[in-house]
Amino acid sequence: MRVISGKARGTKLYTLEGLETRPTLDRVKESVFNIIQNDVQQSVFLDVFSGSGAIGIEAASRGAKKVIMFENSKEAIQIIQKNIEKTHLEKQIVLYQGDYEKLLDSKLQEKPDIVYIDPPYKTEYVIKTVQILLKKQLLKPNTILIIETDIEEQIIKQLKEIKQIQINKQKKYGRISIIIINLNEPN
Repeated sequence: MRVISGKARGTKLYTLEGLETRPTLDRVKESVFNIIQNDVQQSVFLDVFSGSGAIGIEAASRGAKKVIMFENSKEAIQIIQKNIEKTHLEKQIVLYQGDYEKLLDSKLQEKPDIVYIDPPYKTEYVIKTVQILLKKQLLKPNTILIIETDIEEQIIKQLKEIKQIQINKQKKYGRISIIIINLNEPN
């Protein structure tokens, strides 16, 4: 796993051992950032389930002015810190450890331009995260939400029930799906 583009391009990143955290594949990461490339520069980027930090670090490397990372696992936090130091992107990245619901409630002080949601697979955390962001009005009208999941049909069905959002794009990479959503304009 490496940083694909930007200031830290080519830097190999540390990853977590075991099956609990699975890093986003480079080809998936590259595709996502190709889709949002015009939106990353000077953005506030929120990476809700950071894992090894690869997505947030990629955003920082590509010019996000601030990257906020949330991660619950102590082991993952240690890997993220090592990756931040290795890429020299400390000035752009703020890292918080804890439960995502509590962190969304207490640590998100500014509305992000882009939100990346890649929770542990086969959980309800995607929908819960979107609902919290909407309920607490933590999103701008033009915020882009990117979801990585392996239960696309279930997630799509649940997202379609949320009237404040619209699905903008879906892409499949083997068993992984990327879903990009935007807020609906108020009537």
